[in-house]
Amino acid sequence: MLDETGASIPRASKTAIVSDSTVGPLYASRVENSLKKAGFETAVITIPAGEDYKNRETLESVYDGMFAARLDRSSMVVALGGGVVGDVAGFAAATFMRGIRCVQVPTTLLADVDSSVGGKTGINHPRGKNMIGAFHQPSAVLIDPATLRTLPPREISAGMAEVIKYGVIRDAGLFEYLEESWESVGALEPEAVSGVIARCCRIKADVVAKDERESGLRAILNYGHTFAHALESHTGYSRYRHGEAVAVGMDFAARLAIRMKLVDESFVERQANLLARFGLPTRHDPASGGELDTVKILELLHSDKKAAGGRLRFVLPKSLGSVFITDAVTDEMIRAIL
Repeated sequence: MLDETGASIPRASKTAIVSDSTVGPLYASRVENSLKKAGFETAVITIPAGEDYKNRETLESVYDGMFAARLDRSSMVVALGGGVVGDVAGFAAATFMRGIRCVQVPTTLLADVDSSVGGKTGINHPRGKNMIGAFHQPSAVLIDPATLRTLPPREISAGMAEVIKYGVIRDAGLFEYLEESWESVGALEPEAVSGVIARCCRIKADVVAKDERESGLRAILNYGHTFAHALESHTGYSRYRHGEAVAVGMDFAARLAIRMKLVDESFVERQANLLARFGLPTRHDPASGGELDTVKILELLHSDKKAAGGRLRFVLPKSLGSVFITDAVTDEMIRAIL
């Protein structure tokens, strides 16, 4: 089956639309009506909005809704929302009856360019972010940039951290374009923002196609994320939007790179300046988030799923558009930067 854009949508006997309490009232009925007109039997499952609900209890509520809707192995899940919805609904689809199809319909910039593409799904645990999950590729990803206009500015800023990340790890030209056109991108001018989203999706799709299960190359997509995940967990998943934590993590990684003589201070300043243009933090603010406990941060870093053999693994920049993965970062280096 093809939708009006020509994208392939899998046929399914029944479809569950999973959304949250913020996005659902805006778009769920529109999506449901569209699917019904196309011959789908639908049910809507609504979960609470927010990263702190990306947990086992919420996942169980999705399973309950799927059973109530009488989904079977030929059924499909539509994940309608931001990264939390995509991760939870995708994980539910990956594990319900050992796996049913999923279509991602992201409604935030961060989900557009990152979490909806690549097949990573999962939930958080008090001891770590995304520690329980599965790889489950979506049957389709349908992106409508018009949905971004319903987002508060903070959500747009959070998404821009992932966009900037792609420039640092893989596309210096994208980074330079953002430096030159940050006002039009930040204002969500259609041509500018659509071009940026497409560019980011192409980068991620190319990386994932070469390393779907993160045995090597795909790990470069974690630039800024190692420290970000520890920071989010340390602050109870309530202080930072994911992209905000990634921005702090990018600055942290760049400062590690300085200590290892990979980049100079000008790289850190250039990255920080671009993050700041989009309203993103580069440091943790104790006034609003409390002091960081260095011992706890190190514990969280070592329990991160990217750690291997007791050694931390960080993605560090070598130059704009080029990064590498290293396990040479020591606890002493981390303490010094903290």
